[in-house]
Amino acid sequence: MPQLFGSKELVDDVHKRDLCIGCGACVELCPYFKNYRGKTSQLFACSLSQGRCFAYCPKAEADLDELSRRMWNTSYDARPLGVYRAIVAARSGEAMPKGRFQAGGTVSALMVCAMQRGLVDVAALTGRNGLIPEPRLVTRWQDVPAAAGSQFMASPTLAGVNLAARQGYKKIGVVGTPCQMLAVAQMRTNPLAKEEHHVPVTLAIGLFCNWSLDTRQLNALLSGRVAAGTIRGMDIPPPPANVLILETDKGSEEISLSEIKPLIPHTCFTCLDLTSEFADLSVGMFEGRPGWNTLVVRSETAARLVADAQADGLLTTEPMPAETVAHLTAAAAAKKERSLRILLQRDLVNTVNGQRAAVRIPREAMARILPPRDSNR
Repeated sequence: MPQLFGSKELVDDVHKRDLCIGCGACVELCPYFKNYRGKTSQLFACSLSQGRCFAYCPKAEADLDELSRRMWNTSYDARPLGVYRAIVAARSGEAMPKGRFQAGGTVSALMVCAMQRGLVDVAALTGRNGLIPEPRLVTRWQDVPAAAGSQFMASPTLAGVNLAARQGYKKIGVVGTPCQMLAVAQMRTNPLAKEEHHVPVTLAIGLFCNWSLDTRQLNALLSGRVAAGTIRGMDIPPPPANVLILETDKGSEEISLSEIKPLIPHTCFTCLDLTSEFADLSVGMFEGRPGWNTLVVRSETAARLVADAQADGLLTTEPMPAETVAHLTAAAAAKKERSLRILLQRDLVNTVNGQRAAVRIPREAMARILPPRDSNR
């Protein structure tokens, strides 16, 4: 296990390096860290030498090999899509209540099934207050569809996981992005080995993600163009669309990605993971087939849930074409290579010159991502 530190080191290593993504993993643990309008800050200094804030953070000494061994019983070998059992096409079934789903509604269908079957008693999801994403705890399966839809903004969703654990829930489900799934994986290991710190996440559903947007900058961009209270949904269609589409009460508004991409936080470009490799299962778009999702089944829990959802009529699946899997694999490998180069340029991989790392990766895994001459640290 990597050495664990406290909030002082977290601020030095993550906040001051502009690596914080605002995932919420350090929020609702203590009074010191808060998230406001997409930005996480420390309100007061803390003298603890070790803290869950540091231990959970996906940008502070995240040891991918240690997590892979704990979760998948195998070393981290940098395979583009991570460890998985199956990849299928999926969409919500006939028994699924209707909602404003993104693509096929697979995430909502799986969470509804998990709650109906008793796998989850509270779900940490992402809602919106105007245009500001915020954590939302859901305890009734009927309320899951209301949180459907992509936000495309960094969200402190994991603050909801911490809050649910503090409130005594024993079966927590969570939906989040790759960086959030990395944090959840660290939560599940109980890194400080204290019983009172146990986080009972029984289901983690990861989303595909290339990048998110800075919430405050997006609000500033849209100010005067679209009233935040009228936005009902957001979508970025696959290429060649090259736009962000906002569905509003008055119709749709298109914004060129050339205006949007400058709002991507720098830390997104250090993320190695496209498909939420440390989740129980992962869901993304099925490019070229509207109304369907790509579903990656990783854990035994996920395999049982998919089977249950199909049996209950909540989920429909079909085989995934080999060429689609190959395309996704290539995209995930390219993201790993781009991000690892940036991590190396910034001396954020493993320990360099005594500087604590953002991420720890075995040299053998680095060599699979980059040519050996680029990965010899």
